[in-house]
Amino acid sequence: MNYEPIAPYHFDLSGKAFGSLAKPGLNDKLRHCGIMDVEFRRVRCKYPAGQKIVFHIEKGCNPNYLAVLVKFVADDGDIVLMEIQDKLSAEWKPMKLSWGAIWRMDTAKALKGPFSIRLTSESGKKVIAKDIIPANWRPDAVYTSNVQFY
Repeated sequence: MNYEPIAPYHFDLSGKAFGSLAKPGLNDKLRHCGIMDVEFRRVRCKYPAGQKIVFHIEKGCNPNYLAVLVKFVADDGDIVLMEIQDKLSAEWKPMKLSWGAIWRMDTAKALKGPFSIRLTSESGKKVIAKDIIPANWRPDAVYTSNVQFY
C-alpha cells in the first residue's frame, strides 16, 4: 500500500503496458525515461443499465485495517471522499485514499460491522450504501450495493 502523499492524478503501469504506448521500435526507450508529465482527458465510465457500485474487501484486511476497492462507479467522475459508518454510530468517519480506487482505514479500536458507506463524487453528489458491509465481513469478499451515480 502507498502511505505517502501522491499527486492528485498519476498512472501506475506495468513495463509492458507502458512500452505499448511508444511508437513502433521505441518501447524500451520509453520504458527507461523515468517519471514524465502526461496529458490526458478523463472519460466518464458507462456500464450496462442496472450495474450498481461494488465494494471489494481487499486481502489482508482485519478488524484494525480495512481496505476497500470501489468498482463500477458510473458517470459522475472520481470519488473524492469515502466515509464509513458503523451501525451503532451516527458519525461518518473518513477513509484515506490508498491508491487507485482503494480506500483504507487503520484504527486501534477493532472495526465491527455492519457498515454503511457514503461516497462523494467530484461534482459533489453523494450516495449511501446502507449496511453494505455485513457484521461477518471477511477479506477478499465482494458486496454489491443498490446505489449508483446516475
